[in-house]
Amino acid sequence: MSKTRVLLIPAVVVMFALSAGSSTARAEPPLQLTLDANSVWVRAGESPVLRYRYAEVPFKPYVKELYTPGGVNVLLDAPPDHLHHHALMFACAVNHVDFWGEAVVPAGGHFEPVPGKQVHERLAASHPSQVGPGPLRPPFEEWLRWTHKGQKDPLLLERRTITVRRAGEPEATLLTWECELAVPPERESVTLSGSHYHGLGLRFIRSMDATGEFRNPDNDPGTVFRGEERLARSRWCAYTAQAEGKPVTVAMFDDPNNLRHPATWFMMAKPFAYMSATLRLHEEPLKVSADTPLTLRYGVALWDRRIETPQIEALYRQWLVMTTNLAK
Repeated sequence: MSKTRVLLIPAVVVMFALSAGSSTARAEPPLQLTLDANSVWVRAGESPVLRYRYAEVPFKPYVKELYTPGGVNVLLDAPPDHLHHHALMFACAVNHVDFWGEAVVPAGGHFEPVPGKQVHERLAASHPSQVGPGPLRPPFEEWLRWTHKGQKDPLLLERRTITVRRAGEPEATLLTWECELAVPPERESVTLSGSHYHGLGLRFIRSMDATGEFRNPDNDPGTVFRGEERLARSRWCAYTAQAEGKPVTVAMFDDPNNLRHPATWFMMAKPFAYMSATLRLHEEPLKVSADTPLTLRYGVALWDRRIETPQIEALYRQWLVMTTNLAK
């Protein structure tokens, strides 16, 4: 039986008032980060905040569970209708190798190409150098290789950073997902492509299907891509629905430094609810050169109620300040 490692990470949240030139600081209880044989758990006291699955996964690591401050998990992992939907995950195609889909199924009498794999290499948990207002170092980082069967060298090398905290008023669970995608030295470049929903994708629990409402700060309902699927460009996108009989709001944030900002959001409420931050790879594939890694940063915020647009915007702007401090 493997031993469980526990790391206590003091979490500091800097609260920025809406009025210019004023700020207040609030310290939270320590976050407890637990590493076991296949997952990273982050808890606030006895309450779960996040579960990240990094090992014993067939194709890719991902955030398996993410909880509102009130304890509602909004993520659905590997439902029977789409086994490759892993809760909160990041994937696309690289040099025409699909890292999103997973199943190898017959298609017109032939088998589809074998999908690629994001292979976990190692994890590192960081500790903040100080307690008090200021930058918060990330709870954990992961290094991965994007590989494909039959190819000796990986297509991509990734350093993934996951930061989670409580912030805002009303309080939200706030996750930051950052990835640096680098071309391995054996290659000069790779090309990212994929479907209109490829990117950082979030599959909602069943009770949030069909009846929810998508919003963005531009009041853009989006253009219909096919069926119930819509695409809209904006700096953030939010979805409010009933989760196990309780109203929750989930927002995804796009960093202004991301390539092709503002993000193109994939939105679908039925037959099931899904949201993705995309780079419009279905319209314009993206070449990544060996001398210029691609860095992407997104936020995911969860509230235990319906949150109005100005409040979402306020947390988005607070998140931008937080991530700027984090990078220093």
